[in-house]
Amino acid sequence: MDASHYKDVERNTMAEKYVLSIDQGTTSSRAIVFNHAGRIVGSGQKEHEQILPKAGWVEHNAIEIWENIRGVVGMALADAQVNKDNLAAVGVTNQRETTLVWDKNTGEPVYNAIVWQDTRTAKIIEELGGGDQDKYKDRVGLPLATYFCGPKVKWILDNVEGARERAEAGDLIMGTMDTWVIWNLTGGVDGGVHVTDVTNASRTMLMDLKSLAWDPDIAADMGIPMSMLPEIKSSSEVYGTGRPAGLLGDVPIAGDLGDQQAATFGQAAFEVGMAKNTYGTGCFMIMNTGEEIVPSKNGLLTTVCYQIGDNKPIYALEGSIALAGSLVQWLRDQLGIISAAPDVEELAADDNGGIYFVPAFSGLFAPYWRSDARGAIVGMTRFVDKRHFARAALEATAYQTREVLDAMEADSGVKLAELKVDGGMTMNETLMQFQADQVGVPVIRPVVAETTALGAAYAAGIAVGYWNGEQDVIDNWAEAKRWEPNMDDGERDRLYRQWKKAVTRTFDWVDDDTAE
Repeated sequence: MDASHYKDVERNTMAEKYVLSIDQGTTSSRAIVFNHAGRIVGSGQKEHEQILPKAGWVEHNAIEIWENIRGVVGMALADAQVNKDNLAAVGVTNQRETTLVWDKNTGEPVYNAIVWQDTRTAKIIEELGGGDQDKYKDRVGLPLATYFCGPKVKWILDNVEGARERAEAGDLIMGTMDTWVIWNLTGGVDGGVHVTDVTNASRTMLMDLKSLAWDPDIAADMGIPMSMLPEIKSSSEVYGTGRPAGLLGDVPIAGDLGDQQAATFGQAAFEVGMAKNTYGTGCFMIMNTGEEIVPSKNGLLTTVCYQIGDNKPIYALEGSIALAGSLVQWLRDQLGIISAAPDVEELAADDNGGIYFVPAFSGLFAPYWRSDARGAIVGMTRFVDKRHFARAALEATAYQTREVLDAMEADSGVKLAELKVDGGMTMNETLMQFQADQVGVPVIRPVVAETTALGAAYAAGIAVGYWNGEQDVIDNWAEAKRWEPNMDDGERDRLYRQWKKAVTRTFDWVDDDTAE
């Protein structure tokens, strides 16, 4: 059945229903049930293991993730006291660039999912580029970097015994985590739909931004058979229905957006020049550039923002920061100076004690794109203690965001009037105030901070007529909190100047002798 079938359902009936969003993130998977006002009525969440086989390698067990998704869907439905009959649609959003290869006949991954933070493909990147980091940028909007998907697939085919032969025989398929989730939701080996959307496809380094089609020449350069690639769809249409045996049997799966584009959608950033910043595992700022593809001259990515059905795609500029919330997790798990992530605000001193923490654990992303960089803490004296470490970790997120915003304003020619923010770290008052001080404009958090899941829900609901296009999203958006900048300009610039100096200390750390 096509989308028109679902849109024929009477609006008053749809209004009594809900939309479920599945948010497959870097550290956990969540399911959230939203009502027509865009408010949360039920949720469930489970963390999954972070597998770290070597320095710079980060993996996830895709089977564990699928089992967790089944679990959190049940938790969310129970929490909301609803079942599949109360659902109008399901939307999916995901950690982007994390890449999986699996056997379409058995449903078994041939290797763990290689996470977006992973740097093992550095040598592949060098070989592909031949010294030209921008080799494909005019077609795909991305520099050659370990961040993206295509080289991860090449690594699996080159290093997993028998994988290339199985791929060339047509038995193996690949996808980002949205593809894996939707394939399993719609039946897996029993008729599962092998699709992705334009936002996720735009992060593979394999999709042409203009045609929204896979580029066979780039796939050939990376040794990836075209038969492995999912079908590219819009972000808002019915891809299939839930498998009959599952909790979502026959419910239309109708929304698919990479997590940062989903957050942009959930923030109702539909006008050219609007921007949002999401504070999650990493930190990601996206600015809507409308129907225009804007090449970056300042280290940003050109990407697809979203596409509603058959409408023209909307593009964006993006600045991607590798570590934000995960740096706080590092303080908790590796250093043990806090017992829970929210404790970092209570521990943090009123200032950084003169230290700067540059968290280049997987190199530096925007605006530098330096895979040779590694983390550094500079400016230490005997005065420094764990309170300053906590403060410097929070400040690092704000400084990196300012760097991205500076690049974004330079590329777009648009001076930002305000910064919409979302994600777990926006509950940290210290960070949000310092962020406003650093960017010099108001920082605004919406009532529903879980805008990633909300954006995927909106895309799914729009596809089946539950919401009436972008205007319903705009009408539902509401401000919850605002932070105004109040730092002296001289102090603001001094701190930022010291940060920029600290960043240069992380360059050229990895060389041929230390690289994996």
